[in-house]
Amino acid sequence: MTDCTRRSFLGLGVVLGIPHASFSSSRFLELSSSGVVVSPSSAPGFPFESRELVRDVVGASHGNLARVKELVTAHPTLARASWDWGFGDHEAAIDAASHMGNRPIAEFLIANGARPTIFTMAMLGRVDAVRAMIDALPGVQRTRGPHGITLLAHAKAGGADAAGVVSYLDTLGDADPRYANEPLSEEELRTLSADYKVEDGELVLRIGKNSRGDFSISAPEVMIDRSLFHQGGHVFNPAGAEAVKIRFQLEAAKATSLVVEHGPSLVRALRT
Repeated sequence: MTDCTRRSFLGLGVVLGIPHASFSSSRFLELSSSGVVVSPSSAPGFPFESRELVRDVVGASHGNLARVKELVTAHPTLARASWDWGFGDHEAAIDAASHMGNRPIAEFLIANGARPTIFTMAMLGRVDAVRAMIDALPGVQRTRGPHGITLLAHAKAGGADAAGVVSYLDTLGDADPRYANEPLSEEELRTLSADYKVEDGELVLRIGKNSRGDFSISAPEVMIDRSLFHQGGHVFNPAGAEAVKIRFQLEAAKATSLVVEHGPSLVRALRT
């Protein structure tokens, strides 16, 4: 088992291993051409984007155009920002607007430097672009977007303007792949539902039904709830992270622990 803290498990360590302390105060001031006296303490995490702002803009891009405009106007690079919602389920601001079918937000982000994807083109109704990419990369229509949302679902989110894309994808027959999800009895759900504390760390993983009625995993104040899909044998994958496996270990018909297999890492959490 790897040692796991809240920071290492969710990938919150220093990006690329470059310590922030390597940027001296004098060099920071030397690089400032604004004439405003600043210091590293006024820009936490420098030179990396504020995590709070990144999460804010990606969250707002699901439906709050005014907030997106406010954030991107003040911090233009946020138009390309992306956030990991947990287990490597990365979502850019443009991704959020795309799967929500929010054309105004998507168009604003693109105008400010966001990088549109095939999912964006599907939502916008650009059947020419979607067809060209699939012709160039046969099978790409089976790729899932953030949270595991399919290409066909993005097209349907585009409404009437994307009807042509929906029709085209329907002819392919495989642009809406769903996760396997073996049924669980109510007794099994009760057996597995609990809080599990990560060994040698502070993080608590909460397992149970969410407000939508889906069986899910969350980490209070750290990670929003993520639907879990049952692969059989009490092994699950989280939405948007099909390579991750969450295995429950039962003793005397009661779940006592779980193990998260995330790439080469094995993280164990004990029932509290």
